[in-house]
Amino acid sequence: MSHKRIPKRKAAIAAGSVAALGAAALLLPNANASQSNGDDATPKTFKAGDVADVASQLASQLGQSFAGSYYDAGKQQLIINVVGNDSNVVNRIEKAGAVANEVQNSTAELKAAARTLKADATIPGTAWAVDPKTNEIRVTADSTVTGGKWDTLESTVKGLGSGVATIKKSAGTFKTFVDGGDAIFGGGARCSLGFNVTAGDGSPAFLTAGHCGVAAAQWSDSQDGAPIATVDQATFPGDGDFALVKYDDPNTQANSVVNVGNGQSVEITQAADATVGQQVLRMGSTTGLNDGNVTGLDATVNYPEGTVTGLIQTDVCAEPGDSGGSLFTQDGSAIGLTSGGSGDCTSGGETFFQPVTTALQAVGATLGAGGAGAGDAGAGDAGAGDAGAGDAGAGTVDPSAGAGDQAGAGDEAGGAADQTGGEQAGAGDHAGGAADQSGTGMDDGSGLVSSQP
Repeated sequence: MSHKRIPKRKAAIAAGSVAALGAAALLLPNANASQSNGDDATPKTFKAGDVADVASQLASQLGQSFAGSYYDAGKQQLIINVVGNDSNVVNRIEKAGAVANEVQNSTAELKAAARTLKADATIPGTAWAVDPKTNEIRVTADSTVTGGKWDTLESTVKGLGSGVATIKKSAGTFKTFVDGGDAIFGGGARCSLGFNVTAGDGSPAFLTAGHCGVAAAQWSDSQDGAPIATVDQATFPGDGDFALVKYDDPNTQANSVVNVGNGQSVEITQAADATVGQQVLRMGSTTGLNDGNVTGLDATVNYPEGTVTGLIQTDVCAEPGDSGGSLFTQDGSAIGLTSGGSGDCTSGGETFFQPVTTALQAVGATLGAGGAGAGDAGAGDAGAGDAGAGDAGAGTVDPSAGAGDQAGAGDEAGGAADQTGGEQAGAGDHAGGAADQSGTGMDDGSGLVSSQP
């Protein structure tokens, strides 16, 4: 972890810009500016990072007619769900360059259904989030929800009425992802950071998962080393899964990058809200770099330790050891911190993330050296300017780059898992500030929790 100097192998990162990324690359949608042929009724093409702001503005303008939105990555279009067929509403959507989609359930009705689920079906091993593509609440139950618990959940979903919610079983169990990885150590637990930030008082710090922050008060960059960072704020369970950890040395250089392995990195220049349908990348110490799509927002997850609300739901795979890792976009937007989920990268599953914008706002921090803030609610852009010198959109990202070996299955949240063995991988920076301490000997960047051996 960098203190007063930057290790030579990370010097290129500190200089800004994006390292050259893999040749066998994942090419994400790459539209330029929004375009139209001049006809207000012709849908525009949008970058995924730009649609949150437009959707937020339309939501405030349309009032009760607005019923959610999502991004069609194939067509690069913003879809706005509306209740009813008011021509004035449709015209306003089309003038903004979006596509109107008439649906059955209003936002208020879906929120009411979510409140019913919370009151009657808060069962460990369950989760739900609104899916604007289907205009329903997607309810998921893991393998522990059986017998009377399943009956209760099923009857509650049916009681919501036809077309309001769907329910499916997951083969795995919902847990925070623990074990393995680019490590920081504290109080018998092992974690990794998600993004470096500047705290509200100007001191260098980093964001990680809240279940890391409640596991220990102080953290070291080596298993037997002296503490170098102290938890300032932590939330888990409850209204999120995030923690702000301040470096003890005020001269620490907190670089704003995500290390994607094999000497490659992506500079993080802003924080952005997730959009359903958006393609995202997740970096984790167990499974390396993986990609997928956002499938739901404002998700509620009932972990064994308690209920967590306000999360992002995705189909990006993850496994034990990926907890707290970075969810981001190819163009350098910080989206989320890995919280937990079920499944693995062989069979797939559901993975949940703490939104970075919400975490930044809650703890009063900004990304990196203070240039990229939380931004306005619903806005894709972070408020205060460019945090780095490079163009984060340059190049493409290979999900296979830097993939580590599987570190082994951990127990459930908060640092209760067993740590697999292996050598530490050196003392360089992780995500522009934390040490690479991988049980697999790989140089990759993620967040995690596990108990020390």
